[in-house]
Amino acid sequence: MKIFFKKATRTIFYFFSFGLSGMVIFSACSKGGNSPTPPPPTPQVPVVKSIIIDNQDAGSNQLFNISTSPIIRISFTQPIKSSTTSGAIALSDASGVLIPVNISLQNSDSVIQVQPTGSISYLAKFIFTVNTTLESASGARLNIPVAKAFITRIDPTLKFPSISDDSLLTLVQKQTFKYFWDFGHPVSGLARERNTSGDIVTSGGSGLGIMTIPVGVNRGFITRQEGLMRMQKITDFLKNDAVKVKGAFSHWLNGITGAIVPFSANDNGADLVETSLLMMGLLTARQYFDDPGTAETNLRNDITQLYNDVEWDWFRNGGQDVLYWHYSPDKGWIMNLPIRGWNECLITYVLAASSPTHSIPVSVYNNGWKNSSIFLNGNTYYGTVLPLGPDQGGPLFFEHYSFMGINPNGLSEGGINYTTQAQNHTRINYSYCVANPKNWFGFKDSCWGLTASDIPGGYTASSPTNDVGVIAPTAALSSLPFTPSESMKALKYFYYVLGDKIWKEYGFVDAFKLNDLWFATSYIAIDQGPIIGMIENYRTGLLWNLFTSSPEVKTGMLALGFTAPYL
Repeated sequence: MKIFFKKATRTIFYFFSFGLSGMVIFSACSKGGNSPTPPPPTPQVPVVKSIIIDNQDAGSNQLFNISTSPIIRISFTQPIKSSTTSGAIALSDASGVLIPVNISLQNSDSVIQVQPTGSISYLAKFIFTVNTTLESASGARLNIPVAKAFITRIDPTLKFPSISDDSLLTLVQKQTFKYFWDFGHPVSGLARERNTSGDIVTSGGSGLGIMTIPVGVNRGFITRQEGLMRMQKITDFLKNDAVKVKGAFSHWLNGITGAIVPFSANDNGADLVETSLLMMGLLTARQYFDDPGTAETNLRNDITQLYNDVEWDWFRNGGQDVLYWHYSPDKGWIMNLPIRGWNECLITYVLAASSPTHSIPVSVYNNGWKNSSIFLNGNTYYGTVLPLGPDQGGPLFFEHYSFMGINPNGLSEGGINYTTQAQNHTRINYSYCVANPKNWFGFKDSCWGLTASDIPGGYTASSPTNDVGVIAPTAALSSLPFTPSESMKALKYFYYVLGDKIWKEYGFVDAFKLNDLWFATSYIAIDQGPIIGMIENYRTGLLWNLFTSSPEVKTGMLALGFTAPYL
């Protein structure tokens, strides 16, 4: 037992002695050698510092006018692991189709450069994305995915062969004329409100469409006999089938039966402004079809009767010194909308004063039409004085509808020069679009014009104070008599450059918005008509000469105090 105990004790002694000496040796080695291996660094999450597309900072906004070979540079706070880029980065078109791209790392791998392998489409939307599978060199993934949209620039090449300016004007008139001629309602002959209206025809739009018939005959688009037959169909329908209220017509009619189609719940009767546009067209046609033979004589008599039957004075609503826009056979004056200027309704007062049977006195014109807070203006916008109208002029149809028939050249009344009014209002609209204070894509000196038109998801009266980024071709084209060089420049741009998008079966579509790559598929009678008519007035003055040759119109305008060389 003693011997065992001694051996055991020695063994323990030797163990602790060796262990202690070993510890001393280790300690000595540690003091004189390398430090222990540090723990691996914490992976650093890559954060996007900037995204530059064709030298434009993408920021939080969609970019426009990007080249068809764009260079996209994404700068990060950390170097990027190259093996993760191809699976994380994508460029696609608006429908989701992927675009092949080249990807490279730059600036010590902290910048990714992306470029399509070939050219991408003009005037198209693309989306650049970076998903969260992208990793930094240290192995951390991108926390927040990236998605940036951009729209490429407009293709500047000509979409159609170049022709003379005169030939282009004729082409636009002829193509647009098809809306009223080929698409005219087969029963009534009247113009459909728009290309989706079915059997709904419009009285005011038909009036502007009727004015295109003398243009069509003179230009050789149709024969005089064809024009006469269409006019006979229209006047027969208006005289015998169309429902009238105090001799006036509703905004919408059924093109088969002539029944009133309510424009709104309370607007189910006469619309005096629409009626005045219809009568302007009818009187213009009456003056054109002047052959002494039986057919044209009967046509003239029918038109005169339709005009004389309108009870313009009834629309004074109990003898007031103002005309009212609407009257309903069952709801009376519920719409309660007096017609006051400045707007498109000068023609209404002129025709009311010109009526041989239901004329209004000059007091209605002075105290009604001219008695408005937005009649006189006198302010200067973009260096141009505006005689009449609301702030910055309002939509351009104010200068189109009435002045399709009334010639503003040399026309004065009450100290107002209407040539100046029409020209200056249009110049202000043009200058606003060129200045482009809202930075809409595409607005410039060859792409301008704000007026009433379809817009994405609806309809509005665009103007400098109601600018939603929509250009309506009718605005610039129907202004050709007032801004000939600016309007001609716009016409060429619309046709040659944007023609693949907006030049269709019945001429130019109603409107477009390049910011949204939205192009209307619609045509509206009241927008198409002025294009034909005002181009013709610019070229020959035909419609101005015809309408103002009406003896009733001369009498009425003189009674209101107008002076002009043609009165």
